[in-house]
Amino acid sequence: MTQLDVRPQVGDTVSGVAEGDVRGKGLGKGSVGLVGSAVIGISTVAPVYCLTSTLGSTAGEVGLQMPAVFLAGFLPMLLVAFAYRELNKAVPDCGTSFTWTVKAFGPRVGWMCGWGLVIATIIVLSNLAGVATSYFWLLAGEITNNPSISALDDNKLVHIATCLTLIAAATAISYRGMTATKGVQYALVGLQLAVLGLFVAMAFQKASAGSFDTGLDFSWQWMNPFAVESMAAFTAGLSLSIFMYWGWDACLATNEETTGSAKTPGRASLIAMVVLVGSYLATGIAAQMAVGSGTSGLGLGNPETSDNVFAALAGPVMGPLLGILLFVAVLASATASLQTTFIPVARTVLAMSTYEALPSSYAKVHPRFKTPGRATVMAGVATGVFYTVMTLVSENVLTDTIFALGLMICFYYSLTAFACAWYFRGELRRSARDLFFKGVFPVLGGLLLATVFCKTLLDMWNPSYGSGSTVLGVGSVFVIGVGLLALGLVIMFVTERRSPAFFRGQVLTKSTPALVVED
Repeated sequence: MTQLDVRPQVGDTVSGVAEGDVRGKGLGKGSVGLVGSAVIGISTVAPVYCLTSTLGSTAGEVGLQMPAVFLAGFLPMLLVAFAYRELNKAVPDCGTSFTWTVKAFGPRVGWMCGWGLVIATIIVLSNLAGVATSYFWLLAGEITNNPSISALDDNKLVHIATCLTLIAAATAISYRGMTATKGVQYALVGLQLAVLGLFVAMAFQKASAGSFDTGLDFSWQWMNPFAVESMAAFTAGLSLSIFMYWGWDACLATNEETTGSAKTPGRASLIAMVVLVGSYLATGIAAQMAVGSGTSGLGLGNPETSDNVFAALAGPVMGPLLGILLFVAVLASATASLQTTFIPVARTVLAMSTYEALPSSYAKVHPRFKTPGRATVMAGVATGVFYTVMTLVSENVLTDTIFALGLMICFYYSLTAFACAWYFRGELRRSARDLFFKGVFPVLGGLLLATVFCKTLLDMWNPSYGSGSTVLGVGSVFVIGVGLLALGLVIMFVTERRSPAFFRGQVLTKSTPALVVED
């Protein structure tokens, strides 16, 4: 079926649309409500997957202050969420960070901000697909009680084939529109949160019964971030914590398909953030009380189990039968996030193409499903190719690419936060509310993330960061992180030669009406 090309031309007017009104890109209006939007935000973050992969690592870095670091990571995200909410009210555009930073800082800064979002999402998609694949075979082995089936994940060709199948399935669901996405997400998010709640309840029960020798009594000192032993440990833990919240802005990427596009996505993002921080604190405290944060046995800081805590705790905390549910929840979490993470990247590419910052073919919307079809397929193909190449080249390269993800996240989040303050700079004196929500809070959040960005950049230079591999004596994580940003610059310069109007500031400016769905 053909795609609809809705890309506007420079100087075009739309019949019946007055100056300052909005025009449409062709996405399906009213496909998502407040609850559905919040579910998409929670799903994209993948709380159960984030917990199993970073709970132990965070405990290993900051010890008993893990809950405090979870709160510390929540603070800049909350401050940035206020920036997203205010910008969405003024410009409810599916390009989100790209569109807003172009309007605030101009085409080149905005283009790089959009690139940061796109490349971060591609990295996350590939990682999610890999995790979902591993848990698929691990769960199959648990259910059949056959270790040889679990071992199939170690077969590189089987692993890649399974991974590509999952990517294709997630792409197909996203391609069919928000209605299909929403139905799948209600089931998968509901399942993972229910199982997580069961794990927390059983962990508290084990803690109160003193089932494990390493268990601890709760202490309010756990909530004190200043008790972390060193600034390096705190920064490392904070970087992991920030990663655990990444993805809530998917709520905003669906703003043109959400009922009440100016207000609902912002409210949904705040709801998602509250659910996430509550889930992380409850799980972290319950697990720490049950087994402690030591570096041996079931302790959360044990380096042998820190990359997959739930695999180690499922049986001891929940028993052999209910423990399988935790494996199911991690698989559901990774699979759900794999599917919804296509939403922000496809819609960012759609917006960039619509405003002539990318080739016009990606501005085509499917006439039946009302989705950015080509952009969604492009994201799926890019994810599959990226993961396959990285896996075949080296497992170390794949690992270091994931470590470089934090750099991209801090890059485009901080730019968006600063864009908010600059975009609304003329309104900051109108009221105390405008001053704080459009200026102070976004700038503070942006500064916090920019600080983490700079500190991470310095840490990445050390070859010991990540897998420990080097390129000409420089840490490979640094080379990959900076290299991906440099690749964005190269692509931007090439695109500028093909689409000079956008980069001259002739297509998208602060006064350009938002291109959203018409009534």
